[in-house]
This record gives sequence, structure tokens and C-alpha cells, in this order.
Amino acid sequence: MHWLILIVAGLLEIGWAVGLKYTEGFSRLWPTVGTVLAMVLSIFLLGVAMRALPMGVAYAVWVGIGIVGTTVIGMLFLGEPAHVIKVVCVLLIIVGIAGLKMSTTAS
Repeated sequence: MHWLILIVAGLLEIGWAVGLKYTEGFSRLWPTVGTVLAMVLSIFLLGVAMRALPMGVAYAVWVGIGIVGTTVIGMLFLGEPAHVIKVVCVLLIIVGIAGLKMSTTAS
């Protein structure tokens, strides 16, 4: 259950990272409200997940989900370049996240 909570927290991190782009420096009300809510809920859920998961693993997975998600959204929907090296690096992050997940079930 804590892994599911952590994944939701990571998805909310993607939401607030993308939302930052649309707040225009926190000058637009509704994008700002949504972004701040996603931030608060994401951090809260990260804290809940850390009750049962190792801190370093939980934080790294949370950040990794955010990095991969925002990078992919940027490439697919926001016109950011999808260079081969960027895609390879995203794949390496995914492998790292999977490795961290496996490391907690192995011990």
C-alpha cells in the first residue's frame, strides 16, 4: 500500500511541476491554486509513504517519477526536443527506480 501511495505522490509531483509552467510566476489564480494543492498533497503522501519505506529509497523514487514524468510530458506535449541522449537518460532513471524498488523487497 505504501508503494501505491508513493506512486500517487510522484504523479502529483509531475502535476505540480507541469503546473508551474502555467502559473506564469504564480500570477494566474487557478493554475496557482491547482499547483499549490498538488505540491501540498504530493509532499503529504510522500511523508505517509516514508512511514513504511526507507527514506532514501522513497525520496529517490518520488523524485525519479517526477523527473521521468515531466521530461516525457515536455517531449510529447510541450515541444521539448527528444534527443537520443535524453531518452537514454530517462530510461536509465527508470532502471534506477526499478532497482531501488527491488532493493527494498530483497532485504
